[in-house]
Amino acid sequence: MPSADQLKALLKAYALGDEAQFHSIAMQIAAGEARIGHGKLAEELRDLIDKSRARVPSGPTPIPLARPRGEIADLLTVTYPHIRLHDLVLNSRTRKVLDRVIREHKTIRDIRAHGLSPRKKLLLVGPPGTGKTMTASAIAGELSLPLFVVRLDRLITRFMGETATKLRLIFDAIAQTRAVYLFDEFDSIGSERGLGNDVGEIRRIVNSFLQMVEQDASDSLIIAATNHPAILDRALFRRFDDIVQYSLPSTSEIQTVLKIKLAGAKTSTKMNWGGLSTLAKGLSYADVTRATGDALKHALIEGRALTHTDLLSSIAERKTVLRGSIKR
Repeated sequence: MPSADQLKALLKAYALGDEAQFHSIAMQIAAGEARIGHGKLAEELRDLIDKSRARVPSGPTPIPLARPRGEIADLLTVTYPHIRLHDLVLNSRTRKVLDRVIREHKTIRDIRAHGLSPRKKLLLVGPPGTGKTMTASAIAGELSLPLFVVRLDRLITRFMGETATKLRLIFDAIAQTRAVYLFDEFDSIGSERGLGNDVGEIRRIVNSFLQMVEQDASDSLIIAATNHPAILDRALFRRFDDIVQYSLPSTSEIQTVLKIKLAGAKTSTKMNWGGLSTLAKGLSYADVTRATGDALKHALIEGRALTHTDLLSSIAERKTVLRGSIKR
């Protein structure tokens, strides 16, 4: 049977005309019935939801109710991404893992009907600028779900027990509103319990997260991203359905990024893509994108077409900036 909170949320969504939220809560109720063995009822509920959705005009997801309110508003920011997985340059291994996650959530009704759960807890690991945050946006875009980003600056406090209380608010939201929830810079709350500073409080935070993520039975996706997997508590890795590895782009992937970012740009010389990608080797996707944008802006400011030399200079400058040795 649906909980009192679910019934209240269902009626509130109906009263405010938020059909997306209404359908999301109804699907949670159907999933709950399936989990306790009421398969026939669950199937009937899902059929009714599907028929109701078919009458809803396609368009952007309503925003009002999905915006965090009250105390939770300080802990989450919300966006409605429009990018898709094909907008990202990824290696085949990473793309395959993400494709599977998306396909499972697009067939979540059938998966739940068989007493199974989709992959929904992902740990994204890799250097800065390699696409981890963009992946969360792309998954939300593929599934037409809002993306909630956890504000770690508001979550983590110096007061004993307060962080765990705020974590509970976030996991309550995860259960109530189906969405993609991103814990970026996850090492801030998931560091090894044996590390030096504030060991007692870190242990409590990690234990709270472990317990809450283990108990989560919602249809939301929980995505954690870190640049520093080595300092994460080992117990956390077992709580994730997939650990997705990200790396700096290969020369061929750099070429792909360059060509995508310069599509439609006016150029005055033939580009040596091989030479450019070799020079850019060691930069992240984000750095290559920034260098390309800087070169294009420079040409636009001067009122001329982009040249191969512009790109060479911009890439070299970006590498110098990252080395922290700018010469004036």
